[in-house]
Amino acid sequence: MLHKTIGRILKVGVLLSTWGLIATVLLQIFCRFTPVETPSWTEEASRIFFIYATSFGAGLAMKNNYYVHLDMFYSRFPEKVQLILAKIIPMVVLFLFIVMAFYSLKFVLLGIPEKSPSMGFNMGVAFFSMFILSASISYYLWKKIQRNYKNSKV
Repeated sequence: MLHKTIGRILKVGVLLSTWGLIATVLLQIFCRFTPVETPSWTEEASRIFFIYATSFGAGLAMKNNYYVHLDMFYSRFPEKVQLILAKIIPMVVLFLFIVMAFYSLKFVLLGIPEKSPSMGFNMGVAFFSMFILSASISYYLWKKIQRNYKNSKV
């Protein structure tokens, strides 16, 4: 149940962020070809929407195994080394993203007193995207490690 809920939240986040990005860019394009002046906030809003779309999508990419793999190097190792690497690499990456999640929360707290230049919201909102990215990748990496461990027992 939790697994499906996290996936749905990430999908909705990607969709809303992408549609927000499209809307702000279309507004910028429309204003460039008309006498209407482009609002100053659209550049910053499109940047924030892009960052959030990437952050929400990162966990989904990990879930569906869409990241690039260096199979050219990996396939040159003996099978035993490949099996060891298949277990070690996800654990190392998980550790790094857990560290990132921890420190991204500190970064969010540092950003709370700051205000964005053109939109005026607190920058903790923008920095929270790093936590979403690292937490969602960590969650799906943990699930992958569990699957790998369960499958190796058989």
